[in-house]
This record gives sequence, C-alpha cells and structure tokens, in this order.
Amino acid sequence: MLHTAPLTSHATLSLEAVNDISDALKILLAGAFALYLKTKNFHWHMSGCHFRDYHLMLDYQSEKILSMTDAIAERARKIGGTTIRSIGQISSLQRVVDNDAAYVKASDMIEELRNDNAVLTKNMREMHSLCDQFGDVATAGLLENWIDESEKRTWFLFECGRPL
Repeated sequence: MLHTAPLTSHATLSLEAVNDISDALKILLAGAFALYLKTKNFHWHMSGCHFRDYHLMLDYQSEKILSMTDAIAERARKIGGTTIRSIGQISSLQRVVDNDAAYVKASDMIEELRNDNAVLTKNMREMHSLCDQFGDVATAGLLENWIDESEKRTWFLFECGRPL
C-alpha cells in the first residue's frame, strides 16, 4: 500500500481559491493537450493544394499549444493544487471534441481548429474572471498571454479558411 503525504503550499491564496483555480487549470491543461493532439493529427493528415502552408502552420501552432502545458501544470502545483495524472483524466476533462475520422477535408480541418481555438479562448477568459475574483494576478497574467496566442491562432485559421 502506498503512503501519501498531504500537499502543502506556501501560496497565500485561500484554500477555496487553490481548489477552484487548480480545478480550472486541470480543465485548461486537458484542453491544451487535446487541442495539441488534434492539431498534430490534422498536421499529419493534411492534403490538398495548400498542403505545405497548412502543414507548416499547424506544426507551428501545435508547438505553441504544447509549450503552454508545462506552465499550466506547474502553476497549479505552485499554488498548492494538483494537476492531471493520466490520459484518462485528460479525456474526462477535455472540452475539445476529438476527430477520429479517416479523412477530413483541409477546409474542414481549418474550420474545426478555428472553432476549437475560439472555445479555448472563451474558457481562458472565464478562468481569468475566476482568478480576478480570488486576486490571483500571477495566473491571470499567464492567461493573458495564452489568450493572445490563442486569438492569433484563431485569426490565422480564420484567414486561411476564407474563400478565395
């Protein structure tokens, strides 16, 4: 039998703030991992006349999404919370819908990723409000940068999806 010690933290946030914010960070982390994998999936399976441009863009976007994950998890730990522990937990928390289709048109990939990034942005804005309620300026500051990056991805995907 494993023996565990309770988590302790030097954070100055209330226990309620730690619980609520770390729970929100778990959902954000699950969403980031799900969006990363979906973006990579579409990167790997891209085809068509815009292959090279879309392939490179999605590779870049997936790198930016993945780069958020460690900071999200570490922020939860810094404030005294826990973070996700498994793929199963990601699956149970993610808000990004998987796409396991054998074939997806390039234009549909772009539209789906645009919508997913927009939803991620909306979720981060809601989380920012939660951080504001508890005075967690550090997490709010991280969110502001991630919101900007997510809006940039959404913008690029929107412009790529416009008809010629």
